[in-house]
Amino acid sequence: MRAPLPPLKCPPGLEYLRQIDQIIIQQQIEFLEIIIGFETNNKYEIKNGWGQRIYFAAEETDCCTRNCCGASRPFAMKIMDNVGQEVIELRRPLRCSSCWCPCCLQELEVQAPPGTPVGYIKQTWDPFLPKFAIQNEAQQDVLKIVGPCVVCSLCQDINFEVMSLDEQKRVGRISKHWTGFLKEIFTDTDNFGIQFPLDLDVKMKAVMIGACFLMDFMFFESAGAEEQRVGVWQ
Repeated sequence: MRAPLPPLKCPPGLEYLRQIDQIIIQQQIEFLEIIIGFETNNKYEIKNGWGQRIYFAAEETDCCTRNCCGASRPFAMKIMDNVGQEVIELRRPLRCSSCWCPCCLQELEVQAPPGTPVGYIKQTWDPFLPKFAIQNEAQQDVLKIVGPCVVCSLCQDINFEVMSLDEQKRVGRISKHWTGFLKEIFTDTDNFGIQFPLDLDVKMKAVMIGACFLMDFMFFESAGAEEQRVGVWQ
């Protein structure tokens, strides 16, 4: 029997996103990284609100880039469904990590299927708050993301609010969940939750997934006693 055709304007592989309004992203623990401190490619499970895996994400970055550029590294992130078919690709170019250099801020392209851009995440300059624009395939702003002034994960969740363009109405949220003292201090393994309207365009839901990965690398990737993720945003 032939597989059903995806709904109109829904990229293949994203059909399930039409049925959900929240996502859980859990980074897998890399024991080699813990033991020898050698940065490995990140891997994540993407689950629905009931804890069922719907996608699997794997970073593709060479060893030199990972260990020389650290959390600021450019990367390609492959997101696959449960049968191993790649449905989304995220691409982050190398950009400045300082909020005082507004000419070269962070961005990420979301492709679904791979090779077809459906949206972008672009950091917007602000002297106090981490802010981002969620854009469609034409690079037109659709939503905004506003984070807290101090990105600190000490015993509490960190919320990045997804707002309307005028920043007057909250339409969703990306949260970094507190995972416990030992995990937070000695690993860079992070858990996230994403909330969005059920009727939001699936392309924008995919872009919000991409935004979550960009924030993970920008704010939470570094780990260890000397880098305890306490302080203002990059």
